[in-house]
Amino acid sequence: MTTPSHPATPPRSAASVQQIAIDIGGTKTRGLLLDGDSVLADATVGSTNTQNVSREEAELAFGELFQALAPAAVDRVVVGAGGVDTEADKRALAALIAPHLPDARITVVHDSELLLAAAGAVTGVSVIAGTGSAAWGRDGDGRESRSGGWGYLLGDEGSGYWLSREAVRRSLRRMNLGESPDDLAQAVCTSVGADDVAGLIAAFHDPAKGRRYWAERSRLVVDAARGGNAEAQDILACAARDLVGLAAAVLKRLDLAGPVVLGGGLGQHVPELSGAFRAGLAELGHDDVRILDREPVFGAVELLGRTV
Repeated sequence: MTTPSHPATPPRSAASVQQIAIDIGGTKTRGLLLDGDSVLADATVGSTNTQNVSREEAELAFGELFQALAPAAVDRVVVGAGGVDTEADKRALAALIAPHLPDARITVVHDSELLLAAAGAVTGVSVIAGTGSAAWGRDGDGRESRSGGWGYLLGDEGSGYWLSREAVRRSLRRMNLGESPDDLAQAVCTSVGADDVAGLIAAFHDPAKGRRYWAERSRLVVDAARGGNAEAQDILACAARDLVGLAAAVLKRLDLAGPVVLGGGLGQHVPELSGAFRAGLAELGHDDVRILDREPVFGAVELLGRTV
């Protein structure tokens, strides 16, 4: 479903040179059409990340996005996305965009790079805690380093998917120990339509319930933790420690003190997680931790103004 928004800006000139900033997340894709500093159009569609949706779905969503943005003469595009770990990945994503903007120069970066730029930093480390998780950094010499970002089958510790999987695993472990379901287990069963905890096994392996489905249920862990559930609180604590580990690995490799920027849906909107993340890095001597306070797409806007 497209959510277009056209700010009140002066009418665009067909002769003006436009640029597009795009952020591709696990559940949605947001694009901004720019003319200088003016935002001409703002549209949101479903995810175009081919790790989450089929190529055909991504092509349709991109079609919706560019129809809503209605660009005239675009010369530059910066797009950030998860899962673009190789030059081949970047070329494949650019190839989905190119038919819509045949004359534009398209730059693809990993979405973690958008976070650092959105925070106004050129060097430092960004950590994503959203549908997936990853850390990325750059030092003053231009050296880059990554940690995590292996995808939900291999890692993504501290992500929305990981939180939900942990809730299922711990609920099943309680069942194996002969313990009654706690409120977290009951909430998960109700949400996914399982009759009992044993039914979570089939629910979790249901191909119709993919990565995005389970990532969205991370809110059950957050709600249970706020309600005093010890298992949920421990899951959030473990998530924070894992995210600290991702950040610390990049900081060490690049010999950086900071800043560290935390973003993503969980990172930005779950203070229990971001607070523990900040405290964990402070224990390691890293005090410059920033919680991103605007959407990552503005990192793509920032990168459009730099040489990338």
